[in-house]
Amino acid sequence: VQLQASGGGSVQAGGSLKLSCEASESILSSDFMGWYRQAPGKQRELVGGFTSSGITNYADFVKGRFTIIRDNAKDTVYLQMDSLKTEDTAVYYCNVYYRSIAASYWGRGTQVTVSS
Repeated sequence: VQLQASGGGSVQAGGSLKLSCEASESILSSDFMGWYRQAPGKQRELVGGFTSSGITNYADFVKGRFTIIRDNAKDTVYLQMDSLKTEDTAVYYCNVYYRSIAASYWGRGTQVTVSS
């Protein structure tokens, strides 16, 4: 599975950005599809995503500000980021995981920079 992420860029604090991640294959059978991020000097951390049960999970630090939307028809997941903070600056990666084959796939990553 190849993941093509897009939509990163630079924005001022309080602004919005929308990231997209398109999969090369159907995501219907995935056990997880969502987003991680990695800030300079920090470990990669989970932002949120969809589980196979249909539940959308979010990290506490983005709840109420970020929304993850899944479009099965387009095999695409979106990350709508509102009320951005400087601490949201990071490289954002999309991820899809299939438990049945123990396979995890990553997109190339897209830079998000939030300035004060």
